[in-house]
Amino acid sequence: MAVIYLKHPVFGAKVACMDLEAQADEQNGWVRYTPDEPEVVAEAPVDAPIEMPNFLAAPRSKGKSKTEE
Repeated sequence: MAVIYLKHPVFGAKVACMDLEAQADEQNGWVRYTPDEPEVVAEAPVDAPIEMPNFLAAPRSKGKSKTEE
């Protein structure tokens, strides 16, 4: 009996027992994979964070400070 590993971006992973079943699954978006092979994922470039002013911050009062009292 064949063991065919399949994965899908929405539904996760599954095992098919026959090649005919795997072929039908591949027509529905499933992809064969080998579980022992490490998955190669390209890393996105990391840009410097964008400095944004905080428009929601409470405005500072222009009155006397506590040290002037």
